[in-house]
Amino acid sequence: MRLRRRPRPRPRKRFRFFRGVLKLLLCGVLAGLVLSAASLPLALAGGGLAKAGADTWENLPTQLATPRPAQTTYVYASDGKTLLTTFYDENRRDVGLAQISKLMQQAVVAAEDTRFYQHHGVDARGVFRAFVSNSRGGAQQGASTLTMQYVRNVLKNDPSLTPQQHLDALADTPDRKLREMKLAMALEKRMSKGEILQQYLNIAYFGSGAYGIYAASQTYFGKEPSDLTLPEAALLAGLLQSPDADNPLTGDRATALARREYTLDAMAKTKVITPEAAAAAKATELTLTQRRLPNDCTAVPQEHNDWGFFCDYFRLWWNSQPEFGATPTDRDELLRTGGYTIVTSLDPGVQAAALSQSLGVYGYDNARSLPLAVVTPGSGRVLALAVNRHYSLEANPPQHPNYPNTVNQLVSGGAGVAGYQAGSTFKMFTMLAALESNRPLNTHFNAPARLVTHWPGGGTGPGNCGGRWCPGNDTPSWMDGDRTMWNAFGRSVNTYFVWLEEQVGARKVVEMAQRLGITFRAESDTTMAAKADEWGSFTLGVASTTPLDLANAYATVAAGGVYCQPLPVLSITDPDGKPVDAAGPKCRQVLDPDVTAAATDAARCPVGKGSAYNKCDGGTAEAVSGILGGRPVAGKTGSSEYNATETFVGFTPQIAAAAIAVNVDNPNDQVGGGVSNSVDAAVAQTMAAALRGQPVKQFVAPSRARALG
Repeated sequence: MRLRRRPRPRPRKRFRFFRGVLKLLLCGVLAGLVLSAASLPLALAGGGLAKAGADTWENLPTQLATPRPAQTTYVYASDGKTLLTTFYDENRRDVGLAQISKLMQQAVVAAEDTRFYQHHGVDARGVFRAFVSNSRGGAQQGASTLTMQYVRNVLKNDPSLTPQQHLDALADTPDRKLREMKLAMALEKRMSKGEILQQYLNIAYFGSGAYGIYAASQTYFGKEPSDLTLPEAALLAGLLQSPDADNPLTGDRATALARREYTLDAMAKTKVITPEAAAAAKATELTLTQRRLPNDCTAVPQEHNDWGFFCDYFRLWWNSQPEFGATPTDRDELLRTGGYTIVTSLDPGVQAAALSQSLGVYGYDNARSLPLAVVTPGSGRVLALAVNRHYSLEANPPQHPNYPNTVNQLVSGGAGVAGYQAGSTFKMFTMLAALESNRPLNTHFNAPARLVTHWPGGGTGPGNCGGRWCPGNDTPSWMDGDRTMWNAFGRSVNTYFVWLEEQVGARKVVEMAQRLGITFRAESDTTMAAKADEWGSFTLGVASTTPLDLANAYATVAAGGVYCQPLPVLSITDPDGKPVDAAGPKCRQVLDPDVTAAATDAARCPVGKGSAYNKCDGGTAEAVSGILGGRPVAGKTGSSEYNATETFVGFTPQIAAAAIAVNVDNPNDQVGGGVSNSVDAAVAQTMAAALRGQPVKQFVAPSRARALG
């Protein structure tokens, strides 16, 4: 009688567990041999494996599943399409797998990991093949899968790691290889093959400063990754092994083509393309369309070099926002690595008009300049910053640090630029302080040719009358006599407004200017502001300001007393498409709307428009009304002492603009009163261009009590 053989028992769970461990041990051993190409390191066989296994399999670094490598920030004009520039440390922009050519996906798998879809993070066959080849002294082979390469790239770029950990992530050691294997196997339990391939293609380096497939397709072929052809995809996949050495732009073109052929052969061997398609692709001439991505503000399009001043203002604004980091350095780093999409408030049409008008007054070949700013009331959004200068780091003559080239903020101020005197435009702040103190527009004063004040006089000139400061009117025959706020503002009567400042107190006038955003950047102005009661000349515009500050202060009046911080952006979205709150206007009510309505009514007098109460009687810039085509408009001229500068600021309910004619490098070069009409017209023409196509809006008339008392 034959005995029946007992059935072979199925492996128990414990046995299957040990078999898995043994399999991993084999991978680790073979990895060690591949790395050393010599004998098996005992540490890998024993202690190395134990050390690598000390972490639980579930302890997967967050960076692997949701990596945040440095990405490029794109900055656009207000249309959301016109690229101003980009900011980056690494040229990279993440895209979804659906946005990547299928041929590109197939090419990288064929070139780097043909068994990508069969293994589970570690390819035992590949490890064994590399071990055999390396131990026999053949061509050195690696055994890293795409998943392992992805792990290595993420750890290399993980901002949470220490410098030593970054070095360890690249070290050519068995421990590093074993850790990669462990993490790769764990990662494949968490992510699909498609997700891993997408992340790999977004993080891999392709040479020429291009990180990720989007940057690579743009850098080498000037196209979207979805449009890559077979020869192009094969070339890019071939670069992954030695991206700098094989770079066809700066490296070995022949090697790059050889790597393309290798990839095409691998694709044909894995049957994702036919041999005929591979042959046709090999015969295709290599045509590169290099597209260098601009970086920073000096890289704005050459034909729009003037955009650099707005770009630089945007960068200064970004670095001042606490939402983007604790320090300016942290914020600047985030701008260059955060991968934001930023739509700025720069209107290319308004900017072109502003630049044209600035150049119409002074050309690029003139040492004098006309910085001009345009702002939107009610939001503070900056539409244009123009000046007759090249935004450039090119050298200048020794006596002209800002002519003809500069990157200094001549329009907005800051970064060492204090600004320029804006003359009688500061009378607006005195008028607002008086109106807020319940003095009506109809406040009368018999303005003398020269007014002796209570403030001490300085020097021995005509402004010193017996030790008292005594300013005078520029044109006594046209300015002296009984005046109200209407015709005193229209005719720019100095003695009326100095008297009015005495009535309300200089401190209230200075504080009013600050409330509307006038910033004192010059040390001498800061000193005087601290003892504002003594600053009697403030109403005559002796403090330095900038066209942007001035335009935005008058925009506050246009907006019914709503002050908004100047804002250079319309929207900011993060790499996930989520909006960033910092892009929203930061506004607050700083004045009673009836006060600003009254000030606006008086400000219609200088530009040739009648007030709501028909009280205007002459103006210093009456041609402005005609340039605006009959639209309601208000504004004010300003001349500093000896006509060293000439200023005009204008506004409607929808727009505010200001310009100051000045020699930035030589304050002793007085631009002269002869340029005043040209400055007025430049601002008015810019406003007209900005308002073209917009509806006509009326100013709100002030209450009878505020106007007539």
